[in-house]
Amino acid sequence: MTSRVLMESPENLHGPAVGVAQDATPTTVDVDTAVFLLGAGVTTLTHPLLYVKLLIQVGHEPLPPTVGTTMFGRRVLYLPGFLSYAQHIVKVDGKRGLLRGLSPRIVSSAISTVVRSKVKQQIDVLFKNGDQQNSLRKVVKETSHEMIIQCLSRVATHPFHVMSVRCMAQFVGREVKYGGMLSCMVKIFKEEGVAGFYVGLIPHVLGEVLFLWCCNLLAHFINTYAVDESFSQASAVRSYTKFVMGIAVSVLTYPFMLVADLMVVNNCGLAAGLPPLSPVFSSWLHCWNHLSNKGHLFRGSSFFFRRVPLTSIED
Repeated sequence: MTSRVLMESPENLHGPAVGVAQDATPTTVDVDTAVFLLGAGVTTLTHPLLYVKLLIQVGHEPLPPTVGTTMFGRRVLYLPGFLSYAQHIVKVDGKRGLLRGLSPRIVSSAISTVVRSKVKQQIDVLFKNGDQQNSLRKVVKETSHEMIIQCLSRVATHPFHVMSVRCMAQFVGREVKYGGMLSCMVKIFKEEGVAGFYVGLIPHVLGEVLFLWCCNLLAHFINTYAVDESFSQASAVRSYTKFVMGIAVSVLTYPFMLVADLMVVNNCGLAAGLPPLSPVFSSWLHCWNHLSNKGHLFRGSSFFFRRVPLTSIED
């Protein structure tokens, strides 16, 4: 997927090719570097989306809803979508404000790349692939390996996720408690100890593990039992099954991600995690039950067409 960039002198570029028989196969370092650069770029581009999503998750709605109607004539309150929310952030903090909390996410991306690469190498050495291509045993083994990689990566990067989320959540109360990464580390360690870097870890890991197993097993069963071999486009359908299953399963596992992010800001001294905006939760299960009772388990799952049904509106 990634090609290795070779630095050559002008003499090598214009002169005869002497001793060209070199190994041009990308090394692990080359691939990891390319993956990191690509990941950093994608992280930067998508950060405003995740920033707005987090503010919606914690229940911060700084803009008033607007009255509208559905295609069936039902009157509803439309909450601001991503564009309106992003414009509000720019108005308050400037364009750079959209990148609040980005640095810890880039560091997290780099650490994740290294951890995943190293763990995958060890797994490849310890376990040989001897199962049939479409066997259930092969799917279970591969999913188990993916789970190990994902869990170790999450443990290694979660402290940076905590720092990023708290930096972004400061927008709600306009606090300046969490600044650079070093000051964030010192502040969290002094107030909460090592455990402070891993708040919200359990629901996050549970959600990711559940996503992996459901997505891989559903894709396997559909490809094995629902896609007819006689169908001319069977191979094309199978190639998209896992992608489609990923979208569907991500909706079901979203509440775990929401609870994890809310636990990160819970009772940490920020307005986003304290009454009246949010109650103080004793555990992530307490948080889950509270959201479930309020009907908010999917809060923040959509950026557009967010609406609140109206029981009555004065004309």
